[in-house]
Amino acid sequence: MTCDEAEILLHALLDGELDAGHAREVELHMAACAHCAALLQAYGQIRDQMAHSNLRFATPPLLRQRVETSLPPARAPNRRGVLKGFALGSALSALAATGLVVLVRHQEDEQRILSDVVSAHLRSLQAGHLTDVLSTDKHTVKPWFNGRLDVAPPVIDLAAQGFTLIGGRLDYIDGRTVGVIVYRRRIHVINLFVAQTSNTDTYPAKLETVQGFNIRHWSQRGLSYWAASDLNSEELADFGSKFEHAVNTS
Repeated sequence: MTCDEAEILLHALLDGELDAGHAREVELHMAACAHCAALLQAYGQIRDQMAHSNLRFATPPLLRQRVETSLPPARAPNRRGVLKGFALGSALSALAATGLVVLVRHQEDEQRILSDVVSAHLRSLQAGHLTDVLSTDKHTVKPWFNGRLDVAPPVIDLAAQGFTLIGGRLDYIDGRTVGVIVYRRRIHVINLFVAQTSNTDTYPAKLETVQGFNIRHWSQRGLSYWAASDLNSEELADFGSKFEHAVNTS
């Protein structure tokens, strides 16, 4: 195992997310590599410091007093107002409950998909799982998807912007086969999952952190994208913006 391969897996090892075989490989490498062993120790110290640091902010008493003073004085409600408010409140509550069920289900679907993306990203970091087609040439990677998916994902060459195309593969998200375009930024792997959607609207990007990995999700031209990596959020956002711009101008 090389240092580049070990460094990709250090966070997963620290969080106990590697299988026994790969954990053993990383541990054997660190036994002979002081650089990677020091990196793992540094990551552990950062995690411990964040876990024990006091990140709460208490509201100053003076601010609380100013807010309470600025509130209008309470007035005793009359009977008619109470009944009207109760009727309106009941109707709004029923409407809100219906909307809340839809919202909760939507959020559960999103969280399930994000969990699938992280699991697929971790699987790809295991030896021999990163690419099905290995090439830095988009004219080799894009045709490989033809016939394997209903719609081949766009493959963009972003090497000039610092994101090197590595290749592509097929993976599974939310119970269906999707295309994955693989990039590298220094030692960081970026898996860009692409799935066809029935909605052709463009949705602005959302950036979330799941199990220590950053995920940038957006939709455009009937395709949904999830870019997953341990790359910092600013650079991952930059990658997504450059990819979106290239698709829109192609």
